[in-house]
Amino acid sequence: MKIIAKIYTEFDEKFGIPRQSGLVKETVGKIVFEPEYRNPEALRGIEGYSHLWLLWQFSEAVREDWSPTVRPPRLGGNKRMGVFATRSPYRPNSIGLSSVRLLEVKETKNEGTVLIVGGADILSGTPIYDVKPYLAYTDSHPDAIGGFADEVLGYEIEVELSEEVREVLTDEEAKKLVAILREDPRPSYKSEDEKIYGMKFSGKEIKFKHENCKLLVTNIE
Repeated sequence: MKIIAKIYTEFDEKFGIPRQSGLVKETVGKIVFEPEYRNPEALRGIEGYSHLWLLWQFSEAVREDWSPTVRPPRLGGNKRMGVFATRSPYRPNSIGLSSVRLLEVKETKNEGTVLIVGGADILSGTPIYDVKPYLAYTDSHPDAIGGFADEVLGYEIEVELSEEVREVLTDEEAKKLVAILREDPRPSYKSEDEKIYGMKFSGKEIKFKHENCKLLVTNIE
């Protein structure tokens, strides 16, 4: 397997990354190809697609051993399921698959042709193994059954930004932050605690807590 590119996103650490691609459409990432793959001919025609598949490496979850079962966080973190029945990063082969929107094919002076994508659920700096077009006529299955994942489908939590936080964010930054936190990055078994959580996003340290059945963002550094 050859690393053909790396993706740079607004997610500087694993905590807070959306659990699936496309859940937070407001996020933006940049795919920069490795020098030996910066031939613009390799991207000829890609601008005609609205969505792409990314095949990438869970670079922060590489391990020698493996477990046949994992504990999905959306099931409370204490119920085990088969690793092949989940999208857990802890797999025999640390490979991830994401569907993203293609926002722009951009020519740059120092990085060649880069792809600007939306909705990625990927840590910044993650290695990319392949980029493929998404084809709705074959890749989309509206009548598909989602197994136990359907049990928590559509879960969201209300998010509130303190006045101090609103003063330091642009409207666009606030919109993105609310969209990310609405998915509730906390472990499900911590759903009612009052712990102060810290999350790195877009070069900022975000502090938030659970209060009155919602997430309150208290501070940004």
